[in-house]
Amino acid sequence: MIERVKLAVVGVGNNTSALVQGLALHHQSGSLVGIRRPTIDGLGVGDIDIVAAFATSEEKIGRDLTEAIFLAPNNFPRLECDLPRAGVPVTKGLVDASEVQRVAAALAGAEVLLYSAPSGRPETAQAYAEAAHTAGVAFINTTSDPVARDPRWIDRFEAAGLPLLGDDLASQFGTSVLHNALLRLLEERGLTLVSSYQVNLGGTEDFRNLVENPDTKKQSKLNALSAADGTVQADGTVQLAPLGYLSQLKSQKIAHLNIEAQGWGGTAVSLDVKLRVHDPSGAAGVNIDLIRLAASAFRNGRGGFLAEASPLLKSPPGTVV
Repeated sequence: MIERVKLAVVGVGNNTSALVQGLALHHQSGSLVGIRRPTIDGLGVGDIDIVAAFATSEEKIGRDLTEAIFLAPNNFPRLECDLPRAGVPVTKGLVDASEVQRVAAALAGAEVLLYSAPSGRPETAQAYAEAAHTAGVAFINTTSDPVARDPRWIDRFEAAGLPLLGDDLASQFGTSVLHNALLRLLEERGLTLVSSYQVNLGGTEDFRNLVENPDTKKQSKLNALSAADGTVQADGTVQLAPLGYLSQLKSQKIAHLNIEAQGWGGTAVSLDVKLRVHDPSGAAGVNIDLIRLAASAFRNGRGGFLAEASPLLKSPPGTVV
């Protein structure tokens, strides 16, 4: 029988709520709905135990993880499943880099640390990467803050034999994935791109934070839309509107995409698409694969970035920092 993955999570927000509830639903029903890879290197979707959780919200600290995921401002809906107590109290997260040793000690017994805090806090992301490195566990950065695409961090984790995955999730079926696919389709079919844009609106705290701290997220989205030679982001043909936060959307995201192109003889082609998804579900659907990839590599002593994780990320190594 395969040993279950020991996972620690940073951030007890909507993305963690979607992951925790989705794991419980899978355990109880065995459903493979919304699951791309039932097994990865022998690890099934249900072969994951969360052993530690970190947050900075005073309301969540000390609560059982299965209670904390439903506290405001979280707004991901309750899934149709029983959710027994996890027996994992939420621990106070890093306040500054001086607490790396405390967090590293709290990671004892974990194999993988999933960093799922809000983007726009690069010093915090790097402090948790330091804690993971000190504790000897794999690190997954789901945010747009540059860690796993920084050669210095890659070299350190590779030398230690520890997997380092990131940066920024390419949501299971999100705006960047859809937009990229449509742009590549135009290219494959021989059409000439004239212009394109995307508009994203959401109601989670992550969205609100990104409205206030948009820089790394905008670059990460541009990375996800770039052609191999970087021309899409360089020439301004593809544009991103500033992110919009609307609390009434709750955990849903609405995206609008437009593509203007020319076909044979310069005739016009115009495409408008509206996408509505639960953003945290899109994150959990990718995290479930990243966690198992990291755990398998950890157990096999494969350090540094894992090339097989690249399709699941917006800004893997080689993209703009």
